[in-house]
Formats: sequence, structure tokens, C-alpha cells
Amino acid sequence: MRLGYPRTELRQKLVDSVLRGAKTATAGLRADCKLPRVGTRRVLLGFDDERVAVVETTEVRVLRAADVDLAFALDEGEGFETVADWRHAHEEFWADREIDDDTLIVAEQFRVVDRF
Repeated sequence: MRLGYPRTELRQKLVDSVLRGAKTATAGLRADCKLPRVGTRRVLLGFDDERVAVVETTEVRVLRAADVDLAFALDEGEGFETVADWRHAHEEFWADREIDDDTLIVAEQFRVVDRF
């Protein structure tokens, strides 16, 4: 599992948040990602794409950007206090794409099952 881009401050922040247990969810654009299946285990990659943990998908939902709820935004573990905060941060991350209320989002919940 790759969170953010390698060798960036964002990647380090996201991975640290997963390892602390604060981040238990992630979002992707449906147009860009393959749907993970519940029970799938993947290696979480660190700052330099090194293996740091194994995560297991516990829930997957495809929803419109307008339908992302506060519980999911909080589970992303990035300090969002509102859905608007979540939306703004993700629009900046996906700046090369136009995001509107109908943009499909893959909302994935996961848990850490092992650490390297």
C-alpha cells in the first residue's frame, strides 16, 4: 500500500499515523485505483518504499465525494475536523484532476496486522 508519494513529508506523516493507529482509512479516486477486497493483505511502504507493515482491508465503499462522512474523514487520521477539511486536502492532492460532488471515491478501512 502506497500512501502519498515516496520520499515526501506527506508519505512520512501518513505512514507514521498508520503505525500509531491513528490512520485506519484511506481514499482513492475510483477512476485511478483497483478496488481492494475485504480481507486482502498488502505491504505498507515507508518513506523510501521500504516495507514497514502489513495491513488488511476491513471495509471498502465506493461513494460520491459529496457523500464522504465525518467518521471516514476522522478515520483518515490526518487531523481533519470537518468533511470540508477532508475535501480541501484531497482536492489539493488530486490537483491534476477535477473533483466535483459526483466524483467516485474508494473509501477503504484497514488495520495493521504485522510490522517489519
